[in-house]
Amino acid sequence: MIQAIFFDFNGVIIDDEPLQVIAYQEALRGQGIELTETDYYNALGMDDQMFVRTAFARAKKELTDEIFKETLAAKMARHRQLLENELPFFPGVVTFLKATSRRYSLGLVSMALLSDIEYVLERARLRSVFSVIVSAEDVSNCKPAPDCYRLGLEKLNRKRQVEQNLALLPGECLVIEDSPPGIESGRQAGMRTLGLTNTVSEEQMRVAGAEVVTVSLADWTVDAVRHVFG
Repeated sequence: MIQAIFFDFNGVIIDDEPLQVIAYQEALRGQGIELTETDYYNALGMDDQMFVRTAFARAKKELTDEIFKETLAAKMARHRQLLENELPFFPGVVTFLKATSRRYSLGLVSMALLSDIEYVLERARLRSVFSVIVSAEDVSNCKPAPDCYRLGLEKLNRKRQVEQNLALLPGECLVIEDSPPGIESGRQAGMRTLGLTNTVSEEQMRVAGAEVVTVSLADWTVDAVRHVFG
């Protein structure tokens, strides 16, 4: 039976993958590199640092420490600017988060920077629904490696120990992801998986091994989670 749910961030909670594309395109263009949408979506699961290194390697351009920091700073500043007026949450996701937080322990596992995650959660007053957060700073291996989800469970179990609750097993955890690398990461960590078609096709999610695939969390309730993954 599911006792905890781990959510990805970009593409699951916040609908900002198109904004990420714009921010990366503008930052890389400043370094003479053109980025296509295909380039971006082929790199799902990477953190910002690996993404930038990969983009420079693909373009066969030298990447000094100075240029690396400059490119990352430009990308992050532009992305933050694109979020200033409105936070683009997916339909139903805020309701689903609040409802499930009353029944399950929630965790957020993302390759985004902690500052970017907390900026959104604090603005939306959603920080309190998550028991634990794993961000890009916490792991050295990006998705599809299972490290991030394993760490999420470790963090959650440490908190449960303090609260004198029994530790959870991987199979008691549900991972909600929008990308094949994310699904693979959760599966390798031994967790159940729910794939969203917010970013890629249903076929791609099923090929990655998602147990269940859905078009929107707006269609899901606590009872649905209990029925499907109970």
